[in-house]
Amino acid sequence: MKKVTLVKSTIGAKPQQKATAKSLGLNKIGDFIIHEDNATLAGKVKVISHLVKVENA
Repeated sequence: MKKVTLVKSTIGAKPQQKATAKSLGLNKIGDFIIHEDNATLAGKVKVISHLVKVENA
């Protein structure tokens, strides 16, 4: 399980990055999700790696 936390704003981000954050359920700074560690999550996190912090849950 991975805990993904939004630590930077998406205001200056590209539209694809904003959509990726929204698809993960990350809307505001400090929002977090806990997901199974799989390839889909890894790909999404790679797109917005500069906006999020990932930890083991």
